[in-house]
Amino acid sequence: MPYVARVNIVKPPRRRAVFLDRDGVINRSVLHQGLPYPPATLAEFEILPGVPAACARLKQAGFLLVVATNQPDVGRGTVAQSVVEAIHAQLMEQLPVDRVEVCFHPGRGESDCDCRKPRPGMLLRAARELEIDLARSWMVGDRWRDIDCGHAAGCRTVFIDYGYAESLRQKPDFSAGNLAAAADIICGETNTQP
Repeated sequence: MPYVARVNIVKPPRRRAVFLDRDGVINRSVLHQGLPYPPATLAEFEILPGVPAACARLKQAGFLLVVATNQPDVGRGTVAQSVVEAIHAQLMEQLPVDRVEVCFHPGRGESDCDCRKPRPGMLLRAARELEIDLARSWMVGDRWRDIDCGHAAGCRTVFIDYGYAESLRQKPDFSAGNLAAAADIICGETNTQP
């Protein structure tokens, strides 16, 4: 019987990520009647104080940064897709974000997609394509959809609590006042070895 050499192929460890909602986490939301709305123009897009430093800290800790955002106004025809894409281009220029996942579907019962949060499709797609270990990753958001999405994907969650006029449906793992505080939690709770 011929000798057959066995070779063990060691796969590199899967990566960790922090998934970030966009409006209210990275940039200032426009508030109407106690609820947040996205900027409607590039001129309205304003990155919140402390966000660049928080993103840099998470990157230094070895996390990929993936923005996961619902932008239903495109699907509803009230904002041009080119405006959202211009906002994302500016965001990518100013922050060390690795990828932007966006759902343009209108919601409100008008679309049945797997990507609109609270469904986890955006996180699952990024995990597949970037080889992310969701169990070692985090979702940071300021609305119930973000927290439910993170749980559905198997991530730990941090809720940025602005006291909006809506309730959470699932309990987040942690709450914070802004992305800088969320980064403190994530770095403190996570083994930062790459």
